[in-house]
Amino acid sequence: MRRLGQARPLVLALLIGAAVVLAVYFAASSYLTFLLTGAAVSVVIMQSYGVITGRAGVISLCQLSFAAIGAWTVGWANVADLPGGFGVWLLLGGLAAVVAGVAIGIPALRLRGMSLAVATFAFATSLDVVFGAINFPGQDEFQFVTRPAGFTGDSEYFVFTALVVALLFAGLWKLDRSRIGGAWVEIRHSERAAAAHGISVVRGKLAAFALSAFLAGIGGGLMAGQLGVVSATNFTSATSVAFFAIALFTGTHNAEGAIAGGLLGAVFPVLLDKIGIPQDLSAMFFGVAAILVLRHGMSQTDELRARRRGKKAAKARRRAEEDQEILAAPRSLPTAWPPARESVQDSEPVLEIQDLRVRFGNLVAVDGVTLTVPARATVGLVGPNGAGKSTLVNAVTGFVGEYGGSVLLNGNRVDGLAAHRRARAGVRRSFQQLRVPDALTVGMFLQVAAGRRLSRAEIDEQLAWFACPGADVPMESVDVATRRLLEVAGLAAGQPPVLLLDEPAAGHSSGETRLLASRLAEIPERSDTAVLLIEHDIELVRAVCDEVVVLDFGRVIAQGPPEKVLREPAVIAAYIGGEPATKAQSG
Repeated sequence: MRRLGQARPLVLALLIGAAVVLAVYFAASSYLTFLLTGAAVSVVIMQSYGVITGRAGVISLCQLSFAAIGAWTVGWANVADLPGGFGVWLLLGGLAAVVAGVAIGIPALRLRGMSLAVATFAFATSLDVVFGAINFPGQDEFQFVTRPAGFTGDSEYFVFTALVVALLFAGLWKLDRSRIGGAWVEIRHSERAAAAHGISVVRGKLAAFALSAFLAGIGGGLMAGQLGVVSATNFTSATSVAFFAIALFTGTHNAEGAIAGGLLGAVFPVLLDKIGIPQDLSAMFFGVAAILVLRHGMSQTDELRARRRGKKAAKARRRAEEDQEILAAPRSLPTAWPPARESVQDSEPVLEIQDLRVRFGNLVAVDGVTLTVPARATVGLVGPNGAGKSTLVNAVTGFVGEYGGSVLLNGNRVDGLAAHRRARAGVRRSFQQLRVPDALTVGMFLQVAAGRRLSRAEIDEQLAWFACPGADVPMESVDVATRRLLEVAGLAAGQPPVLLLDEPAAGHSSGETRLLASRLAEIPERSDTAVLLIEHDIELVRAVCDEVVVLDFGRVIAQGPPEKVLREPAVIAAYIGGEPATKAQSG
């Protein structure tokens, strides 16, 4: 029933789309049908921009080059009279574009921003030269592409194109609600956070290139079926840039944005021509619109969706206040610290850091640190600002390029592994700077952070345990303190062997800190997870840690039980210049 409720907007949209298609089929003129077929083809190509740029955050200016490859393949299959008919040819065109997408994606993975834009545009211009020098199959003989059986007329082919659009929308809707969709959103938001959650940024981007190329190739094949014969002028690099600008403006990762983008791409130039303005100027309008989006930071459909969510949340809050209920999961915050845990000193080590050294030029950030985290134990890592704590965690989790010493997980060295592979092996972490994407729901973020497939029951149970909002609540409506709790909840749900938390209590109220302390105290037994905790709040460290390691100037100056270590003169001096205190602040 819950899934049916979530799918209701998709079903409603498809029904509305079907009504529009039927109206066009029975009532539209031949010219309008042809124009709207072109718009439907453009919607497919816009969906390719929605995958690569809208979802994965990768700039690509060569999507129409992939469409050209798809169209060329369909034309070749038609001339060669390849068995299977237009439907098979269309899929072959998409797959041929995938090969090109992977080929351009692999070298482009090392590039960012403007460098990536230039690289993809260079690929597009090179294909302009190639396709400009050779005719498309069937162009010399003027041999039209044979349309699919039962859809040979213009009106029928419009219906066929609309069916393809609907199938792609449904597939992308499903993808957006999968772990792959959540991974793309996190890659777009923060590649470091994605890697820390076990997501391969390289594979994620390569998959986005492949899928976007497939969609563009399908769009090119559909264009070949619509026009009968295509040429290189249908797929120029300049048009690809114009389509990219439209995609930025409308937000083609949203279904309504893809439809609006398709209509703009196909209809807007015609409207300009009708009022006496050269069609080529349409690209200028789209470019200005894209610049406005870049300045504003949000596409038109994203802004409209954000406004709707804001109004919905405001109404829900007013309803909750009237009913004296809380929209999110009720928070019964503890009033006391958790009881002391039994010692786990005799447990086998799960994480071993041996003689770790990190140097940045002449600066030695970590200087020969050795420490052990026993299985199902909580070890505190504290020290003053600049002591090297975060650098140590970065090295252990693979975010420092080179370091000396070794890191062992369950007795096996992980030094040669990339960050995402260490995360998959079981070395999971949070960040001092919050890296939680707004575009996900609470449940989807929990799924991504866990790094494994969670049932809805597991998600609901974990959210209730951390007193967090429900799974369907959008992250953008969740406050910063709750987002930090959600990050810990998601990481703990993955049940990794070891979890490194970098200041998870930052920004919490006293009640929220005690709630976090209670959950941290239970995580080792509940999730079979050891915890290495970096924290400012010494009372939190006292309450949950079995052992404390104190760093100063990159070196270990004390190590042992919290009550003993925090009273040592060297530790007191490192914190507050020689005066004892019950609370100290670390950096």
